[in-house]
This record gives sequence, structure tokens and C-alpha cells, in this order.
Amino acid sequence: MLKKASIYLLLLAAVLIYLPGCKNYQKVLKSPDNELKYNTAVDLYESGHFKKAITFFDLVRTFYQGTKKGEHITYYTANSYFQIKDYQLASYYFKQYQQMYPRGKNSEEAAYLQAYCTYLRSPRFELDQTISYQAMSELKSFINNYPNSDKVSKARDLIAKLQFKQEEKDYNIALLYYKMGSYEAAITSFQNLLDDYPDSKSKELYLYYIGKTYFEYAEKSIPEKQKERYEKMVEAYNNLLYLYPDSKYLKELKPLSEKAMTYLK
Repeated sequence: MLKKASIYLLLLAAVLIYLPGCKNYQKVLKSPDNELKYNTAVDLYESGHFKKAITFFDLVRTFYQGTKKGEHITYYTANSYFQIKDYQLASYYFKQYQQMYPRGKNSEEAAYLQAYCTYLRSPRFELDQTISYQAMSELKSFINNYPNSDKVSKARDLIAKLQFKQEEKDYNIALLYYKMGSYEAAITSFQNLLDDYPDSKSKELYLYYIGKTYFEYAEKSIPEKQKERYEKMVEAYNNLLYLYPDSKYLKELKPLSEKAMTYLK
């Protein structure tokens, strides 16, 4: 005669053979046996049926909360959402895992994946970058909390990509101001790019636009304002010359600087 445990395992196996067949699927969903639901969820998860696994995990989440199985449920749910590319809910459950099981074996992984999910939700640079800032904050928090993690290097790379995206957005705003003839706003924006991204690979470009914008601004200014703006143009040119003596932009700016110097004599 089979023992109770053996009968249970056979029943579970029989159910899983036909899952995800609709009838058997519904039978397990309606079953009062939480252990059967949990094991079914884990089997579905491990076999890659993440959406159906989530359904079962949701049914037994409260029942197992605070237990070892509850820890598994929270992490598996988060990773299931991650696998189906629902990064918002994945991030939510990875965060919940950290809060509920701070010493869990997957706490480091959950912290990284929470931040990574937010990173994946970061929109194109033309759009609002609130989520990008959130992702950077979460990635920095991960680095601070797990400085010895082998994922620190990846986290730093992701931060750099987010910063570049924000820089690209700021640059396009500055360029738009320039094209619109809003010279003061353009100059301020290009200067902010230099201040906010001191290690930028585009520093040379920003210096070029500051000089060019000051020149055009001076040309279109009333006489009382021209002297100051021509001086700023020459200063910008000299900065570019000093920092990038081989810059391709010097050829264009040099005659503008000479014209400005002529006015200042």
C-alpha cells in the first residue's frame, strides 16, 4: 500500500503532466490544498511557464508569508515578472523581497535586479527622465550596500549610460535654444553641460558652441552690450585653444575671435 506522501507526489505529477491543460489547471486553482498549489507554481516556474506560475504564487502568497516558502514565492514572483518583461512589477517584488527578507540568500541579487528593472524602464532621452534618476539612485544604493559585489562594475556601467542619456537630453535642449536664437539660454545651457558633466567626451563641442553663441549674440546686440559679449567670445575661444590645440573647431572660431578682437581694440 502506498504511503500518503507517495500518493501525494503521484497526484502532483499527474496534474503537472496535463498542466497547462485548461481543465486540470482550473482544478488545481480551485483546490484547497495550498501545498499542491505551491509545488505546482514552482514546477511551472522552473519549466518557464512564468505567467501561470505567477497566478499560483499569488494564491498562496499570504498563506506562506514570513516562511522559507514565502521567501521563495516573493523572489520567484519577482523573477517571473522579470522574465516576461514586466519590469515595473518585477522591480516592485524585488524591493518587497529585500524589505521582507533582508537576510535572504537572494537579497543581493534582488537589490541589483530591482535597480536594473528601473534602468530598463528608462525612456528615450527626449522624454521625461524621472525614471532614469530613480534608476541611478537605486544603482548607487546597490553599490553602497554591496561594494564587494561582482555586479558593481555592471552597475557603474549602467549609471554611466543613464548619465549619457541625460547629457544627450541637456545637449539637445541647449542646441534648440541656440537654433531659436535664445542666446542667453543657450549659453547658460552649454555652460551647465560643462559643469554637470566635467568628464564628458563632448566638452570640446560645448566650448565651441559657447564661443560661437557669444559671437552671434554680440553681433545682434545693441552697442552698449557688444563689448562684454565679444570679450566672452574671445575667452571661450582661448579656452578651446588651450584645452584642445588641435580642435577641428578652431578653424571656424579663429576668424570670429579675430573679428571680436578688432572690435575690442
